[in-house]
Amino acid sequence: MEKITSFNFEAGRILANKYEVIQSIGKGWEGEVYLLREKNTKIERAAKFFFPHQNKNNKSLVRYAKKLHKLRHCSMVIQYLSQETIWFRKQPINFLVSEFVEGELLSDFMKRQKGKHLDPYTALHLLYALVQGMEEIHQLREYHGDLHTENIIVERFGLEFHLKLVDMYHWDQSYSRPENIKDDVCDMVRLFYEALGGAKYYSKQPGVIKEICCGLKKTLILKKFKSAKRLKNFIEALQWE
Repeated sequence: MEKITSFNFEAGRILANKYEVIQSIGKGWEGEVYLLREKNTKIERAAKFFFPHQNKNNKSLVRYAKKLHKLRHCSMVIQYLSQETIWFRKQPINFLVSEFVEGELLSDFMKRQKGKHLDPYTALHLLYALVQGMEEIHQLREYHGDLHTENIIVERFGLEFHLKLVDMYHWDQSYSRPENIKDDVCDMVRLFYEALGGAKYYSKQPGVIKEICCGLKKTLILKKFKSAKRLKNFIEALQWE
């Protein structure tokens, strides 16, 4: 059977007799994500189409759908709606339909900033919003597993950041949940460091910033911040220099 590694759905194509393809909005090792419009309601949705070889017996889709359902009350998680199936090159292709979140990737947001980085105070607001959202996920003993600027949507930015997570790794018995939760904490600190401009600007950062970054040394970060809650509490107690 042919190995499918791309769908390349063109704009205007009708899928499952109910969705119109608007455009492609992402691709990963598991499949592709498209912006769709419901034919009847004209409501825009996001849909993740799984490559068959990465979704044997539909296990990846089911596991991912269950994870999204479990985390449905978490503020940063995009809401899962339904599962659908289409036929493509004589193979059944399963896909998940979810809400479509308007905004921009954090990577694109950063490119628009002066010097392509944030001032320390704004970066702290970004980190705080991220930590608040991840704390909700960690409280349910789940994790993201792949936090970076291409996996975070800035839904709104004003007095505070409103963020959404684009994709999440699936939990499997071969992985250790505590270790993945710790990785999330380290990834949040790394994102904070990158938002500040990285090594180029680090030496000139205020002391309170360096107290969080810990020189990006994982052992020091985890010694100080064993959880998202610890990091959140630290930020809330900060006294700005």
